[in-house]
This record gives sequence, C-alpha cells and structure tokens, in this order.
Amino acid sequence: MAAKSSTSESKSKTTAKPKTSENYWLLKSEEAVFSIQDLAKAPKKTTCWDGVRNYQARNFLRDSFKLGDLIFYYHSNSEPSAIAGIAEVVKEGYPDHSAFDPDDVHFDPKSDKAKPTWYMIDVKHVETFKKPLPLELLRQIPGLSEMALLQKGSRLSVQPVTAKEWKIITELAAKQ
Repeated sequence: MAAKSSTSESKSKTTAKPKTSENYWLLKSEEAVFSIQDLAKAPKKTTCWDGVRNYQARNFLRDSFKLGDLIFYYHSNSEPSAIAGIAEVVKEGYPDHSAFDPDDVHFDPKSDKAKPTWYMIDVKHVETFKKPLPLELLRQIPGLSEMALLQKGSRLSVQPVTAKEWKIITELAAKQ
C-alpha cells in the first residue's frame, strides 16, 4: 500500500501508515448498525469488534489478527454493499465480554468466563474512501476473481484478504 505523498507522481490518497504485519482482512458491518462513519466518530476513532458468533470467524479473531493488520471495512446489507474504507487492528484477540452479559444482544448463555468461546479485537479508523467500492464493481475486476468476498455463498463476516487483493483495491480506491 502506498502512503500519502506530496509528490505529483503519487496518485494514491490512502493515509494508512505502513504496516508492521503481513495480514490483511475484511470485516463486514451493516451500515445501519455501525458504519465506518460511526467508527470515525468513536472516541479515539476506536472500538471493539464484538458479537461475532461464527467459529471460523472467531478463530481468525482469536488466532490470526495481529497488531497493525489492516482491514477493509465493508458495509453489508446496504444499497449498495461496498468497501467503505480502512481500519487497523489496535488490540489483538481477547474474550468477547458481550457473550457474558445477559442484557447484551450478543449474549451466549453457554459461554464460560474461565474458558471463553467468543473473541473480539479492537479496531481504529484509518480512512474513509471518498467513494465506497460497490460489490458489483469489485466483481468486474479480473484480479479479484478469487477474493473470498466475491465467492458465491460467501457470508463470513471476517475474511482474509491477500496482499494482491489489498493492492488492487487500494489502488482502485485512490483513483475514485
């Protein structure tokens, strides 16, 4: 990913700082529930990513997300569904407290604090794209044909993104 540059040769407008990790991700959130604009307005532009109740997604959150990993923030169930910007992992996986709270919508009565089932991470807003990148546009980009997001039946809310996919999408966002 190219950092923002003051030279006339650089067309990239992304402000994400150079990463220290090798992982890239995509996280889905319904725009009406918690949008990238909500993240940008959060205290310190940071929030926990809680409420994930899928074992494969949980495993990614618990085992694979690393400090400094960059994330595409995807608005699902919106018109149109689209990648809206970039966030960064600022705290690695830890037990999801919402699973233990009977008043929380994500409460899981089977969860045990001594042996947590569900995990979350903390993310920080990095950039909101000037124009979101709609799913239909992404489907037209040949280099993205293998991207997990674009696979038929792909519903996972936490997905890995390859370095190649990251580069293509950030370059596309910079041209918008």
